[in-house]
Amino acid sequence: MPDLGKLTATGGVIQVEGAGGGGLTPWALITGYGTRDSYGANAHYTYLSTQDYTLKSYGVAVGILDRVELSLNKQELYGSLAPLADLKISQDIVGIKLKLAGDAVYDQDRWLPQVAAGVMFKHNNGIGGLGAVTNVKQLGAASDAGIDYYLAATKLLLQESLLLNGTLRLTKANQMGLLGFGGDQRDRYQAMGEFSAAYLINRKLALGVEYRMKPRNLAADHEKDYYDAFLAWFPSKNLSMTLAYVALGDITVYNPKRQRGVYLSLQAGF
Repeated sequence: MPDLGKLTATGGVIQVEGAGGGGLTPWALITGYGTRDSYGANAHYTYLSTQDYTLKSYGVAVGILDRVELSLNKQELYGSLAPLADLKISQDIVGIKLKLAGDAVYDQDRWLPQVAAGVMFKHNNGIGGLGAVTNVKQLGAASDAGIDYYLAATKLLLQESLLLNGTLRLTKANQMGLLGFGGDQRDRYQAMGEFSAAYLINRKLALGVEYRMKPRNLAADHEKDYYDAFLAWFPSKNLSMTLAYVALGDITVYNPKRQRGVYLSLQAGF
């Protein structure tokens, strides 16, 4: 049986691609509240709305023995402004994360952070609402499928009520893969840094910021780095809610307005 033995909030929340972490970036923490003798799991739904786009993300994730994390996630992007008012793009993401070293909670007397490596297998399901344009390759992407590799380090300073995370991601993904992988500008893996900091106001509230670097592979998409400021609420170990202000930059040259908006994520599990 699941033991719910981890401290509240130490499973993180589910980020927009389905992995345990913050809103935008995966952390080294393993999702759920199962200890090294147990397991945990959750289901999540995320709604992100900017001036001209809506992103929905939902799925499930399982943490096993506080060492392995498996996740399955679906993303759906919708447009709301001409010429992309009828736009719909979706992709599926399968994630695997393995804790390599350290323990964010128990290593308070050591400098070593918790370290984990992860892989995200992504498949873009095509484009709807753009007439003859039905595949991301028609926008200049080199492929409609790709793999992200990442290494995350998370340090939890309980006495200071502070969590710090740094993630290094190798990726070809354009807008997380929603616009495909690689492109007419470049088609090679690039190392992107992702950073998070969160202050634990109390055992149930965390206030934080995130910054995520992005590649620029497509002539049709002058991709910009992402950042957010979030408030996460953990009323119990079975439920959490994250509310954030998020900035995604402009998405495609067909709508070159900088996209800013609200991110809301709900998670239920054990």
